[in-house]
Amino acid sequence: MATRAETPWGPATLVEEVSLPQRAGGKRFSSVVQLLENDKGDRLVRFAYSTGGIARRGPVTLRGRDLERLRTALSDHPALAQALGGGASAAQLVR
Repeated sequence: MATRAETPWGPATLVEEVSLPQRAGGKRFSSVVQLLENDKGDRLVRFAYSTGGIARRGPVTLRGRDLERLRTALSDHPALAQALGGGASAAQLVR
């Protein structure tokens, strides 16, 4: 079964996800960028952080090196890259 997510616009299905493991001091977490699609076919992009594999609300902070990893990871997630700005130019969007 596809992974479902709750959004302010109702439930959506996870289409693609990029997860960037991070560490701050002794804390371990991941920042995630998710491409979601609702029942009407609308695509949504969610930035979140994750602890224990569960997306959490809150501010997401990416360091410069994390943005580089995101750019690299987007090459393996074409639908998410397109949602962020059209394929190859998505890397420019997160600069």
